[in-house]
This record gives sequence, structure tokens and C-alpha cells, in this order.
Amino acid sequence: MVPQHRNSLRRLAVLPALLTSAIALSLAAACDKVPLLAPSGSVITLFPTANTVPVNGSTEIVATVIENGTTATPPANGGTGNGNGTTTPGTTTSGGQGAGTPVQNGTLVSFTTTVGRIEPSEARTNNGQVRVRFFANGQSGTATITAFSGGASAKIENLLIGSAAAERVLVSASPQTLGPAGGTAQISARVEDVGGGGVIGVPVTFSTNAGQLTASSVVTDDTGTARTTLSTTRESTVTANVAGKTAEITIGLNPRTGVTIAGPQTSVAAGLPALFTVGVGSTANIRDVTVDFGDGSSRSLGALSGSTTVQHTYTLPDTYEVTATATEASGFSERVGTSVTILPGQPPGVVITPSNTSPTRNQTITLTATVTGATSTIQGYQWDFGDGTPIRTTTGPQTTKSYDTVGTKVISVTVLQAVGPSGQGAATVDVRQ
Repeated sequence: MVPQHRNSLRRLAVLPALLTSAIALSLAAACDKVPLLAPSGSVITLFPTANTVPVNGSTEIVATVIENGTTATPPANGGTGNGNGTTTPGTTTSGGQGAGTPVQNGTLVSFTTTVGRIEPSEARTNNGQVRVRFFANGQSGTATITAFSGGASAKIENLLIGSAAAERVLVSASPQTLGPAGGTAQISARVEDVGGGGVIGVPVTFSTNAGQLTASSVVTDDTGTARTTLSTTRESTVTANVAGKTAEITIGLNPRTGVTIAGPQTSVAAGLPALFTVGVGSTANIRDVTVDFGDGSSRSLGALSGSTTVQHTYTLPDTYEVTATATEASGFSERVGTSVTILPGQPPGVVITPSNTSPTRNQTITLTATVTGATSTIQGYQWDFGDGTPIRTTTGPQTTKSYDTVGTKVISVTVLQAVGPSGQGAATVDVRQ
């Protein structure tokens, strides 16, 4: 055979081997493009690491894929599946029974959600588990998240997002009771989920039946609390609303003081005590009541409750404006007034009583002065015995006297007062031999 024919035969012999290699490479490439999926009879357990998600937050989603297995048990905050296709809150699984082993590493699991997004939407297992992340994307609602691979699938059907996670609203006010004239109170609304945790980033709508709010819509902070300020002059009820969950609180006002003052029913003479009746409301929380008598003097009655009588003595005749100022616990004050007319001071009545009206010469008798009427503090008694002897001053209402001459003696006494005019009285004695 010539050399040219030998070369042709060699090339023909190599062709089958080349064809076999090409087919093998093509099959390998095709197999690499086909994802590895969970085999028949596999079970997926799916749960979130949190049962609620803030409206702009996220949470991790864990999927466990078991071949010929039973459902895995998720952590306590994610709920549990029972292996027969039903779940408690937080987890839904596909059914299955058997000893169970993790599926082959690299098994592809795909995810979908009805609210927000999943990143990544596809993940491959490692030791039978994949972890992806759910993002709320600023939406509130209840998300249904599905994981599937081959013929196995699982769902989370009650992942609460944003305001949908609100189980209750708790409202408080500081202070809850304002002064009688009103004022401002900070209103706080805490939004809690079913476990008592604060729900972050959800809008709370505030409304009031009286007064004004600084903000009617406030987003909860990182403690789940929204705050606004109420300004009011009346009792007000504030309502907080989150996705139909409501709570309310009433901000009250302390009762007004109810302060009153009443003066004497008749005119009073200078030097005599004038009586005033001062009262406050029975439900008022009074810190102090001060009475100003209008003559430059005043008196504090302290934390008065009910009514009391106050006495004051004026030294000069005039008409005086008397005021009572009541201050309640919050600092709110009210003042009321009355007037009183003080007449010129009237001298007191004075009567002298001798122990003997007919003494003999040099017999000692006792003289007693009795004072009645408009009296204040008596400073002294000035005695004139009517016989030319010097006037005698005593501090008490009695004195003694003896005469060395006979005849009728006129005895007089002047009563000196600290306030008001002096009073005078007189008596006679007949001195015998």
C-alpha cells in the first residue's frame, strides 16, 4: 500500500475516539446546566428567625431540606411544623416520614414571597440547609413565603410585617392630670406584638376630642413607641390607632380652688376683732391660702381644706378690701375678695365699784373697775380719787384708798387700751367722821 493510503486509514481510525470525547463533553455540559433538586420524598422545613418584621426591616429565613425525612424543629421564636403538612404560627412544612438525611450539598432551593423580597431568591444547600433574607421593602401586611425544590415545598403564611404585627396599643400621658387652667401633656403610644415586643417603624394616628396635638401621625421609634404633645384647657381624651387597634387615655384637670371669703355681717369698730370666713372647694388640692386684710397685714392659712374662721383687728376706721388667694398643687391660683367697714373706735364702758360707799375717815376701801364693750389689750388704769391727791396708775383693775377728810368724794378711772379709745368710769363715796 502506498504511503498516501496509509495516512488516510490512520485518520479514519482516530474519528471514533474523537466523536466519543465530543459526546461526553456535550453531555457533561448539559448536566451542569440542569440544577440539582431535592429528590422525591424530601421534606422542607421553613421558618423565620423573627415572627414580626419592621416595615423597613428584614429577617433571616432558614430552610432545611431532608431526604426521606421528617420535619426539622425550628427555634422557639419561629413556630414548629408537625411533619404532616400543617403548622403552628411561623412555619409551614411539606409532609414526609422516614429516618432522614440532609440532601446532597448544592441542592437548589427557590423562594417566593407575596410581600417584600427574598435575597437571594435561589440558594444551594450546605449540610441540608440554606439561609436567605426577607426584606419588607416598606410594606405592611402578612407575607406568605414559599420555598420549593423538586417536588418538596414549604410555606410561611403568617409573617407579620409593619402594622400587621400590632397586637395591642398601650397609651400613657405625662402628666395625666393638669392644673385647673390646663397645660401640656406628652402622650406616648407603645405598639406591641403578640409577644409583648415593641413594633418598630409603624405609623400611629393620634386624635383628641379637645385641645390640640403637635402631631397627629407619628412613626414608632426603636422601642415601638410614638409620641405627641397635647395642649388643652379642658379635660381631653386622646385616642391612638394602629391598623385598627386602638387605645385611649383621658387627661383631666385638677378642680378649681373654689375659694370664698365672707366678712362681718355688721360694721365693726376699730379696736374690735373682725371675723372672716374663708373656704375652698371640697375636691380641690390646695397648697396654700393667704388672706390679705387690706391694711398692710396678711396671714397664710397653709393647705386649707373646707372652711375656717380668721380674726383680725383694725386700729383705724376705714373701708378695707380683704382678699383670699388660694394656690392649688399645680401652682394655679385664684383670688376672691370682700370689703369691711371699720367704724371709729368706741370707748369701752367702765364701772367703778367701791367695797364701801360710806367709809369713815382713814378707813381703807377697795375700788374695782369693770370694763365692758370695745376692748383690746388694756395697758393701764389711771385713778383720780377726787381729793386732790396725785393720780395713781395701776396695771390691774383694783386699787385701795383711805380718806382723812369727811365729805362726798368723786372717784374716776381712765382705762388705757393698746388699740382704740380710752374708757372712763366714775363713782362716789361719802366719808363719815
